[in-house]
Amino acid sequence: MDFAFGSRRVTINMATRAVLFDTVRARFRDGVGFALATINLDHIAKMRRMPEFIDAYCRQDLVVADGNPIVWLSRLAARPVELMPGSELVVPLCELAARENVPIALVGSTQEVLDRAGAVLQAQVPGLTIAMRHAPSGVFEPSGAEAARILSDLNASGARLCFLALGAPKQEMFAARGRRDAPTVGFASIGAGLDFLSGHQVRAPKWVRAIAMEWLWRTLQNPARMVPRYAASFAILPGQMVAALRKRMA
Repeated sequence: MDFAFGSRRVTINMATRAVLFDTVRARFRDGVGFALATINLDHIAKMRRMPEFIDAYCRQDLVVADGNPIVWLSRLAARPVELMPGSELVVPLCELAARENVPIALVGSTQEVLDRAGAVLQAQVPGLTIAMRHAPSGVFEPSGAEAARILSDLNASGARLCFLALGAPKQEMFAARGRRDAPTVGFASIGAGLDFLSGHQVRAPKWVRAIAMEWLWRTLQNPARMVPRYAASFAILPGQMVAALRKRMA
C-alpha cells in the first residue's frame, strides 16, 4: 500500500506484525540500524503541505499502518495491511530487545514521563536495559545542534533501539538524521506511546478502540489540539478513498 505526493510515494512496506518483528530481529543481529514510522491520516495531511516531512518519510526503512482509516484504505485498494499503532509496539519491541540483549533509549516528552515509562517497561520486561533517557528542550529542532548532541550521546550510550516521543514530524525527521549519524541504532517513532505508559495520558479503553472510536475519545480528552487535527484528516479522506479505488482497479 502506498500514498502519492506528486512524483514521490510513501509505501507501507511492513504489512504484518510478523514481518516487522522478523525484520527488526534480523537488523539487531546484523548490527544494522533502522527508522520505523507509523503512518496515519494526520501524517498524510501534514505531508501534503510539508515537503520536508515527505523527505523524512522517504528515508524511513520500515513503515507500518497506524490508524483504522489507513487499514480500511488498504483493504479498499486490495492491498491489505495490519493495524500497528506505535503505542502498541513499544512493549513488544522492548521484549524483543531484551531477548536479543539490545539496550534501549527513550527520547522525547518530559523527564518525568521518561522516568515513569522506563520504570513501567523494566517492570513488564525482565532483563530490559535502558541505556539513556533524554527529554529535549522546548526549542528542540531535528536539524539543530541539540539534536546533534543527543545523537552523539546516543552513540556513546551503547543503545541500539531508540524510542522517539517527539511528535510528528519532528520524530520522523530526527530518525532520518539518526540513520546517517547513528547508523547502528534503530529509531522507532511512537508518538504518545511513552505518555500512555507513564499514565501522563490515558488511552481509550479497549472496547472504544475495538469499535474504531479512539479518535473521538482523544478529541474529547483534548479538543483544542485534536479537533483541528482530525478535521484536516477527514478533509483528505474522500480523495484517499478515490485513490485507493483506482489502485484496486489498476
